[in-house]
Amino acid sequence: MRRWNGWGDDSVRYPLPGSAIKFLEQRLGEGTRPHDAALPDVAARVRSSRLPAHPLVTTDAVERVRHARGQSLPDWLALRGGRVDTFPDGVAYPLTADDVCGLLRYAAAAGARLIPYGGGTSVVGHINAVPGDAPVLTVDLSRMNRLHKLDENTLLATFGAGVVGPDLEAQLRARGYTLGHYPQSFEYSTLGGWIAARSSGQQSLHYGRIEGLFVGGRVETPNGALVLPAIPASAAGPNLRELVLGSEGRLGIITEATVKVSPLPERDEFCAVFFPDFESGLTAVREMVQARLPLSMLRLSTPAETETTLRLAGHDRLIGALERYLTLRGMKNGKCLLIFGATGRKAITGAAVKAALGLTRAHGGIHIGQTFGRQWQKGRFRTPYLRNTLWDAGYAVDTLETATDWTTTPTMIAAIETALRDAGAGTDERLHVFTHLSHVYPHGTSVYTTYAFRLSPDPDETLRRWQAMKAAASAAVVKHGGTISHQHGVGQDHTPYLAAEKGDLGMAAIRDALRTFDPAGIMNPGKLVE
Repeated sequence: MRRWNGWGDDSVRYPLPGSAIKFLEQRLGEGTRPHDAALPDVAARVRSSRLPAHPLVTTDAVERVRHARGQSLPDWLALRGGRVDTFPDGVAYPLTADDVCGLLRYAAAAGARLIPYGGGTSVVGHINAVPGDAPVLTVDLSRMNRLHKLDENTLLATFGAGVVGPDLEAQLRARGYTLGHYPQSFEYSTLGGWIAARSSGQQSLHYGRIEGLFVGGRVETPNGALVLPAIPASAAGPNLRELVLGSEGRLGIITEATVKVSPLPERDEFCAVFFPDFESGLTAVREMVQARLPLSMLRLSTPAETETTLRLAGHDRLIGALERYLTLRGMKNGKCLLIFGATGRKAITGAAVKAALGLTRAHGGIHIGQTFGRQWQKGRFRTPYLRNTLWDAGYAVDTLETATDWTTTPTMIAAIETALRDAGAGTDERLHVFTHLSHVYPHGTSVYTTYAFRLSPDPDETLRRWQAMKAAASAAVVKHGGTISHQHGVGQDHTPYLAAEKGDLGMAAIRDALRTFDPAGIMNPGKLVE
């Protein structure tokens, strides 16, 4: 069964070897094991529903708890500390677009606010109810999960928007196709959620981001249906599809989506290369993407993340042998790990890997074979479970991400990490910070930073520490001209920083568009714009 207060299936564990725990204790101090609230106790705090009865709506307390929060660190603190202050008044499970239209009418008649719910994987507060006098209805789209149509001539597939990643891929792979969209939340996030938050998959260099894969669909709004035809190209004015992308449930509910699919690749190949320093790796990665090599992924870790990856990996004998080999080759402190992938026809992937390795060698890179790459591929959707393990050991973990140009990238990394450390120092806690480049483009890259610190015995104090660090890092991102979100969306946590990117006139245009589709403002209030 899925965890109600953490990540993933409650039967899945991510054990850490003793050496990994010792590494964390050296960096952060010994963790304080938390005392988590029990689900029945949290459910007992759920107030009576303010919604009238409806055949598609349940007001069961446990269901309302399970739909109350997402996966951000504040969400975990609220759930695990038993401190959730606002719950949805009911949860609806529509089967069809007609059901969704009926729920929109029901919500309007009841004076309710309505939150679309995909997989509940948001890390920025997309699905959290905003306190207020109006009742809140969460609409869970998980039953709208079928493949409606697959056209093998156009390579377009139409799905119900509530389909989760594994089910989407299973339905396509049975016919010999793939979407190829693999965010880290792949196991639980949904197609509609990917579109609403402008998601990016780990192999987007080959398959494209979701805005390149989404070509049409249907959105049920309080003001009627918005139908987006899947036309290959159009010069007929602004593209309304762009309004839906990144709309975060503020326009209406995405009920179905048409996406580009690809034949299953003949080969997925992932390689690992170590560089003597981050500057060498950064230059090699930039040259690879600007040379338009047909790669599917480039992921470069800083020295701190490289060390952390090796220390937390376990397999002490294998890692020890690798360290000795790299030391003999002149790499010890400061080395950086690059994982890169090539996807497609065997001949093309082989040529791409050969060209990529040639560029890495020119910058001092050492190729260590495909074992590391295969291990990364095998465990890439298992990594989020590490948060559960670290929490149980007394450590909080959070991430933040941005995108910037190549020239600013080193400055941006330093600014974010310094801001986090300075804010952490103000709380008298040590902080472990590390970064990687997760997606690359010809003119820039995304910067993905992870930071860990000890949990306080007081959840409110842990939240205050997080707020200080999040605010400092977000201010650093804005100061250096980065986007406040490359792949996680805006939600609640990023709304104060959106205007810095869009400008006053841009923000006014967004608000006007939202009012056109949702005149009464019932759709997911408090998200995207204040």
